[in-house]
Amino acid sequence: MSLWTAEEAAAATGGRNTTGWQASGVSIDTRTLQPGDLFVALKAARDGHDFVAQALEKGAAAAVVTHVPEGVSEAAPLLIVEAIMPALEALGRAGRDRTEAQVVAVTGSVGKTSTKEMLRQTLAAFGPTHASVASYNNHWGVPLTLARMPRDSAFAVIEIGMNHPGEIAPLAGIARPHVAMITTVAPAHLEAFGAIEGIAEEKASILAGLVAGGTAVFNAEIETAAILRAAARAAGARYIGFGETPRAQYRLAHVEMAHGVTVARARVRHEDLHFKIAATGRHFAMNGLGVLAVGDALGLDPALAAAALSRWAPVTGRGARQTIALDPVDPSRALEVIDDSYNANPASMEAALAVLAATPAGERGRRIACLGDMAELGDTAPELHAALAGLPAMDEIDRVFCVGPLSKNLWQALPAEKRGKWQPTVADILSDVRRDLRAGDVLLVKGSKATGLSALVDAIRKMGHGAPQ
Repeated sequence: MSLWTAEEAAAATGGRNTTGWQASGVSIDTRTLQPGDLFVALKAARDGHDFVAQALEKGAAAAVVTHVPEGVSEAAPLLIVEAIMPALEALGRAGRDRTEAQVVAVTGSVGKTSTKEMLRQTLAAFGPTHASVASYNNHWGVPLTLARMPRDSAFAVIEIGMNHPGEIAPLAGIARPHVAMITTVAPAHLEAFGAIEGIAEEKASILAGLVAGGTAVFNAEIETAAILRAAARAAGARYIGFGETPRAQYRLAHVEMAHGVTVARARVRHEDLHFKIAATGRHFAMNGLGVLAVGDALGLDPALAAAALSRWAPVTGRGARQTIALDPVDPSRALEVIDDSYNANPASMEAALAVLAATPAGERGRRIACLGDMAELGDTAPELHAALAGLPAMDEIDRVFCVGPLSKNLWQALPAEKRGKWQPTVADILSDVRRDLRAGDVLLVKGSKATGLSALVDAIRKMGHGAPQ
């Protein structure tokens, strides 16, 4: 079964085909394009029209263009449209309009991508599930995800992000979810919003996209929960709150963490609901509870949903754990890396440090953190970085390395005995961290993606033979 025919795509976009074709996928990148994909010549860092010939050579079924590109035959399979981005949005809307899938949209300051993957894992136990790739959550990622939705999807999980005011509502309007989940509201993107209330209002705008009779699921214990409740009422939506507060319909009652697993008990309608997460972290339990609340909104069996959720595990850059064997003969000579190098803000930094603090080190080992800058925090960024030194989790952490100009504020606020090195760049600190590590250590690596801490994780992997846990 084709994903798009030439006729369907032309009807959706108002474009003109040069010939007939059928596409099995949609791509905007020739590096990942598969034979049979419809290539959309999106303009980003480079104009996608420059890559149309290459896309067709690699087996693209057709290309969406505004004109016949140089070096491409007029007889080539092309869908000619007035503008590329509106055409992609139109394909996304058409993909959404034709599906009978139950659509879940996810946003939040922290945990969007991990929660989206939890939902993918959980919902797949109940039917074919389509979800955003990686963090495709922006103005082109959302319509692209919808345009890629298989016709037979039973569920769809759409991640929606933002950097500036007014970005979420239009994307929610395209996705038109049956359930919208807000993981939390935290000081991220303060540079653009000025205050956390502005962030909450932007996150709450996802609820305006709900279909009639839709459900809002959100963290009921955050300081801006009232803003989210008001937005749900304004949208005419049912809402389910999750959290540790007694007013939450899904209340997290107890959490235990050991051996890389988090076991939780929740109270739901005066009954206990037990679930497990294959990762260590109270924040994972909280987001998992929100996932089960989404399942409730979709009418899914809670026991089966909890069982499916237990099979999820964090991915690279978002809390994945890896054991690095330093001696192929002696298994005790190893260290553990918690790779959370993809993103950071004060809330996620606090959660990650709590995970590190709760992780036992090996014999003679230490708990070590290498922390990079948290981006887009505005004028309060120096103070927010310094404040990390006062977190309770820091009492259990032996050494902290810091990377980036903003993280120098944290390094200076730390007690002298906890200071590792501070360096302005990852390249500068690589040798410092590698030289300091020893068998039995547990290392957390976390910072905003722009800091480039994934390079440090890669360098540490090369110290031995890593095996994902």
